[in-house]
Amino acid sequence: MAKKAQKSHATINNRKAGFRFEIIEQIECGIMLRGTEVKALRSGQGSLEEAFARVQGAEIWLRGFHIPHYEHGNVRNHEPLRPRKLLLHKREIAKLAPKLTLRGLTLVPLKLYFNERGLAKVTLGLAKGKTHGDKRQDMKAHDAKREMDRAMRRR
Repeated sequence: MAKKAQKSHATINNRKAGFRFEIIEQIECGIMLRGTEVKALRSGQGSLEEAFARVQGAEIWLRGFHIPHYEHGNVRNHEPLRPRKLLLHKREIAKLAPKLTLRGLTLVPLKLYFNERGLAKVTLGLAKGKTHGDKRQDMKAHDAKREMDRAMRRR
């Protein structure tokens, strides 16, 4: 009999990506992981804060993604900061590669989650870095919206 896929709602979000970058486009892709990496991620460990993706040849690699050692692992535990290959179709990579040659655009991981089949998926964002002034304007708009919501609740 086939095993039922485990329901794991472990998600890892890159909360600083929305503040540091302006997200232009999003794309979902798979990621190649080792056994102890999957177990560590299912327990909610991992950090996407310093991670980024690069196109190398006809492949996309995720770098700077920190998955700590699995606490119940043995001597063959994974390296926490090793580069991990992202799984995309060749035509998707071919569509992304010319966009990355434009000045200031980069691929930033926004979220890592497990789908209903139990496979790890990464949401990548094609992003452009924000300047200090852009960040300030966003904070002002956020504060103004919060004040309006508070005023609406008081009435």
